[in-house]
Amino acid sequence: MSTPLDFANIQGDILEGLPKKYQTFLFFVIADATEFRHRLTDIIPLITTTVQVQADMNAINEHKAKGHTGLLKLVGTNIAFSHSGLSALGIDPTTLGDSLFTNGQLVDASAGAAGLSDPGPIVGSGTDPAWDPDFKKQIDGCILITGESQQTISERLLEIETKLAGTVKTIKELNGNVRPGDQAGHEHFGFQDGLSQPPIIGFRTPNTGEQPTDPGLILLGEKGDAPLSNITRPPWAKDSSFLVFRKLQQFVPEFNKFLAENPIPDKNLPPDQGSTLLGARLVGRWTSGAPIDLDPTVDNPADGKDPNRANDFDYSNDLTAQTKCPFTAHLRKTNPRASIVPGLSVVQDNFRIIRQGIPYGPEVNPDEAESQTTKFDRGLLFVSYQSDIGKGFHFIQRTWSNNPDFPNPGSGYDGIIGQDIFNQRTTTGMDPENVSTSLALPKQAFVIPLGGEYFLSPSISALKTVFAA
Repeated sequence: MSTPLDFANIQGDILEGLPKKYQTFLFFVIADATEFRHRLTDIIPLITTTVQVQADMNAINEHKAKGHTGLLKLVGTNIAFSHSGLSALGIDPTTLGDSLFTNGQLVDASAGAAGLSDPGPIVGSGTDPAWDPDFKKQIDGCILITGESQQTISERLLEIETKLAGTVKTIKELNGNVRPGDQAGHEHFGFQDGLSQPPIIGFRTPNTGEQPTDPGLILLGEKGDAPLSNITRPPWAKDSSFLVFRKLQQFVPEFNKFLAENPIPDKNLPPDQGSTLLGARLVGRWTSGAPIDLDPTVDNPADGKDPNRANDFDYSNDLTAQTKCPFTAHLRKTNPRASIVPGLSVVQDNFRIIRQGIPYGPEVNPDEAESQTTKFDRGLLFVSYQSDIGKGFHFIQRTWSNNPDFPNPGSGYDGIIGQDIFNQRTTTGMDPENVSTSLALPKQAFVIPLGGEYFLSPSISALKTVFAA
């Protein structure tokens, strides 16, 4: 019998997600490691655990149940360290057994097709990703702060900066916020997000259609943690998790233009509905979150809102025809479920991540919509957690989304996040009446990575005994 998870030892963003309307990411380099270790002792009491997140979520639900419309003042704080951050603190990152973490995301992004295929400034360049220059600098750590308002976040940020004064130097600060009104919970392309989180055994009971997931796929040292390196994790790393951060710019007007210019040619659908259907087939869900495997022709918002319908499918009724959901739909590429996967020697359920990102940037304004051209930076501050980056984010991005021969030869790229340094992206399966037809995707991808890093979110016990003096 496995030992119950210690929620007081797990940082709160990993399993549940810090409650948030706004979020700030502070990326820093350690200037004085010895003093930082001493000051970290003062920061640890501010770190939000999973226990605290559960209490905060209960408070939010009770607040709503009583009919209150205002927002509770809540702040969440987590901290994570890169390979260089561990080294600065005298911790050997190689002992964790994750080479992608040890080398850092810039190395992964600079490896061309052998890595993430992040595009460079020149077509075909895979050794100089077109990142924000700040993300090409050394980044030792990241502090995540969430709240119901930017003011609440600013208060906590000031408190932390005061406690760490002189020990760190800020490299970059990024702010995100939940989109307004009826777009809350939707990313900038307009689709409901965060509906396909794996139910971790011992933490959450699966809804209909969801597969129970060993905690070790997300948490180091827990049941199911089987790193590709076959290394034995150091005992202190238990209940820690690797955090992948990516700043992903989204080209929304261009995405909408592509849909308008390429409606699915169905004589029974007017062009605008054909464009809407194309968007749903590119993503794998309608904007409401309803899966097209259940609702292949018409949106059914009730299916997106019902947790026992939103994931009640596995593509087993559409293994070869892909008339309901294309092989290359973003949802299917990143989680093939029961799809046929030729040559895959390991269980697909081993490749799972928990996503806790947030949108950033302004809403599309009328001038951008009319000109069909992006003029302001917006997108997603992507965050994922996994116990092995090579079996989590990196595998999903490189081996599935970027691979035109997955799940079958010639299937094409994930039209939403698939990267190709040669900009020769095509996809198939979009027209349900002619699934073999190839659709050329724009050379300007709809989502462009602008930088990121790989971090470790240590357990509370690790912070106290290994990271702090």
